[in-house]
Amino acid sequence: MTRFFSVLSLSILLLLVSGNLSSFALSAEPETGKQPETVAAGIPPVPEGTPEEMLDYIRTIRQVAAQPSSREEMMKSMQAIATATAEAADRALSQLKSSDDLFDEAAKAKLQSLMMLSRLGDTTASSNLQTFATSLIEGPSPALATEAKRLLLVQEAQELFTTRDLAKAPAVIQQAGALLAANPNDTATAGLAMQLASAFEHLPGGEALSKQAYETFGPLFQKSENESIQQMAESFQGTLRRLSLPGNPMEITGTLLNGKPFDQSTLAGKVVLVDFWATWCGPCIAEIPNVLEAYEKYSSQGFEVVGVSLDQDRDALEKFVNDRNIPWPILFETSEGSDWQHPLATYYGISGIPTVILIGKDGNVVSLNARGERLGELLDELFKNSSSTRGN
Repeated sequence: MTRFFSVLSLSILLLLVSGNLSSFALSAEPETGKQPETVAAGIPPVPEGTPEEMLDYIRTIRQVAAQPSSREEMMKSMQAIATATAEAADRALSQLKSSDDLFDEAAKAKLQSLMMLSRLGDTTASSNLQTFATSLIEGPSPALATEAKRLLLVQEAQELFTTRDLAKAPAVIQQAGALLAANPNDTATAGLAMQLASAFEHLPGGEALSKQAYETFGPLFQKSENESIQQMAESFQGTLRRLSLPGNPMEITGTLLNGKPFDQSTLAGKVVLVDFWATWCGPCIAEIPNVLEAYEKYSSQGFEVVGVSLDQDRDALEKFVNDRNIPWPILFETSEGSDWQHPLATYYGISGIPTVILIGKDGNVVSLNARGERLGELLDELFKNSSSTRGN
């Protein structure tokens, strides 16, 4: 379970981060005393009218209340709204000059709708987005140019994540860095950069790219005059610390569930699995049988597990540990904040759980994602090598 977002398609997630999907919400709150039109009733046709009337129409259809019963229905609903928005924005723009007050609003509406249609598989919209965004980048409005560059970056990033063509990642990181450098106080650009860095980490083989992204964006965040962006920079330090662990020692400190301080020296010479988890995390609980199996197989050969609980309720945690007969030490800290305030989780920038880090007998980190079948494979290899050494 991740700290910052629930399970969404990456395309929609990136759009949310860049601030370009909020107006396509499918369950907007109705105004008091008004019953919004339902999707079943359909989107009203785009009318003829002035730019003001076109923008009023766009605002109206974006407030259509939808309760889709399936993903397919949701996609159709989004497509209908985006198509109508693009047409209405075009009609408004045909009557406006770039210097007119309503031009920016109409242009942003067109950009956002074309992006949505592009992500829904409309190749014509994708081509139109490229053309229109390029015209805005070359136009007189810095704000629209930034918006256009950001959406083109989202489009390129989405293609990268869809195809898993990681060879293109350094260029995307460089483009995001350049956009951030040109707009150091823009929260939408900063949010997109941060999400890109996080998304790379969750791709197979993407940890090095994520590290590169954090190293690129971190100094730029630190230079920002925007306080919220500066706070993002602080979280970068922990994430970079974690991503730099492979091949290096990991510091493990804290208080055990019984209240005693944890002594890391007891781990010397052992293979250690550090498991950041919580009793409220479904994927964490699902992984416990796998870890127990590995523990039973290898504990006598020098395998240890250290659980780092992000729970707040000590009693509930103790009951869970006792009921499940969990044999390894659990680190727990009482905090008045959220579940994520464990000092070790903060120190290593833990933003999603389970995060499972494997340390070799030499004390250096072997893997940042030792879960599922991968845990067994890594342990088999580590203890096979150990057995071979003893045999010689």
